[in-house]
Amino acid sequence: MTSTALDAAHALPTSPGAEWWRSAVIYQIYPRSFADSNGDGMGDLPGITAHLADLADLGIDAVWLSPFMTSPQKDAGYDVADYCDVDPLFGTLDDFDAMLSEAHRNGIRLIVDLVPNHSSDQHVWFQQALAAAPGSPERARYLFRDGKGEGGELPPNNWQSVFGGPAWTRVTEADGTPGQWYLHLFDTSQPDFDWTNPEVRAEFRRVLRFWLDRGVDGFRVDVAHGLMKKDGLPDYTPASDAGSMGGDSVGVPYWGQPEVHDVYREWHDVLAEYDGDRALCAEAWMPTVAEIAMWVRSDEMHQAFNFDYMMTEWDPAKLRAVIAESIREYHAVGAPSTWVLSNHDVIRHASRLALTADSPQGEGIGPNSPGKPDPVIGLRRARAATTLMLALPGSAYVYQGEELGLPEVIDIPDEARQDPTWFRTNGERYGRDGCRVPLPWVADAPAYGFNTTGASWLPQPAQWAHLARDVEAADAASTLSLYKTLLAERRARGLATGTLEWVEGYGADIVAFRNGNITVVANLGAEPVALPTGRVIVASGPVGDAGLPTDTTVWVETD
Repeated sequence: MTSTALDAAHALPTSPGAEWWRSAVIYQIYPRSFADSNGDGMGDLPGITAHLADLADLGIDAVWLSPFMTSPQKDAGYDVADYCDVDPLFGTLDDFDAMLSEAHRNGIRLIVDLVPNHSSDQHVWFQQALAAAPGSPERARYLFRDGKGEGGELPPNNWQSVFGGPAWTRVTEADGTPGQWYLHLFDTSQPDFDWTNPEVRAEFRRVLRFWLDRGVDGFRVDVAHGLMKKDGLPDYTPASDAGSMGGDSVGVPYWGQPEVHDVYREWHDVLAEYDGDRALCAEAWMPTVAEIAMWVRSDEMHQAFNFDYMMTEWDPAKLRAVIAESIREYHAVGAPSTWVLSNHDVIRHASRLALTADSPQGEGIGPNSPGKPDPVIGLRRARAATTLMLALPGSAYVYQGEELGLPEVIDIPDEARQDPTWFRTNGERYGRDGCRVPLPWVADAPAYGFNTTGASWLPQPAQWAHLARDVEAADAASTLSLYKTLLAERRARGLATGTLEWVEGYGADIVAFRNGNITVVANLGAEPVALPTGRVIVASGPVGDAGLPTDTTVWVETD
């Protein structure tokens, strides 16, 4: 691997409180859908490498790379068969090293996705477990249990999979008889590890070091609130309004067990073995911000996704409350708050913010969903929400394509859908395909420049040409131009390391605060409001003599 200036920076000590991850804008790449270099319809690592200069031009600080490791792709790579290699679908380890070197050359750090709650059923460990006898060391790496009933024909408990259906599958033993059951909180092809087993913990410390030795800057940890399960695996029936990932549930025996924090203390120590500031970011769906903040205490992880903020409705009182609570709770443990509006698991915020009916996390929207969004209102609110978010102190995450204003793709044909949720619920839940459609780069190219052949693993909408990057790059009023301006001003004015001070005197429909010498005003009401005195730095939409219009946010430089 070629050394770069950013590689060398890993060796530089950083004073506490000044680490890069405290203020970074981190761009999530979903490799399947970013850019395809070989024309097979699937994005890949060389495709990412070819566009890193575009991301540097956008103004981001780091990339979070969703799974690219060896996998049968039953759940788009979140079913890992080999944690220390690249799936041929995406390239090779040499391609990874080249991508990492090019990212560092462009001043971009790289965070890789790690999936420790479960493996693929094709992982060598699980195959060994299937071939071994009950009670064997091989089975002890996973959660195998005898079934209930006279012949063990009933699952060990009543737990349900996040993807729908039972969370247990019965195996056939080597002699052909029905045998034990194994736990899979997600798809049948994703057996859960037993994290009380020291061998499992040692193996993942090895995996961490494998990628750290290659020069990665950190890890986003999938289902970080999982791993440990309550002793005895007791029955549990969630509330009818509970989120599938546990965000609305209290006392769930498979989420947020206290022992999971010991794992991340171990991982924290592993990262501390390496020079520079390597980071761990938790995907931890918990009922409150205060509980999520427990993942980022000083000896554990460095960041945790702020899902409470992401899922907050377009409501001024609720936004003010979650911002204040986030800053209070994260700062209480010495961590930065993170801010995020979209990712690969939720409806894109250019659509979600204009929904007129409930859509629980992970269920998605499709042709028959109620309350489908108005695309004009959705984009206007998305631009206003992003302009608000990027003025907040802390670290921000941007999901690929949101800088183009991409909406959720609703009209995907049933036969083209890929998400396991769609299949495990017999089409009752559309799942997450709508936010994963490949990006449009060039308006008049095959597959909008995603590749040169026109192939695409999910169909792209016919009306996306005007959202292609080349079109938006030439338009000063485009969403892409807005993001570039916001990111440049955010960095130049030090907003990420600033302090939020609420501005009083506006009505209940307004969110207003100061950060440094910037006053931010977001109008969520129906009527225009007066602008603060000063120079407008950036606005999410047109601002006229009548004042700040509805669903618009502005940054004003004041004395």
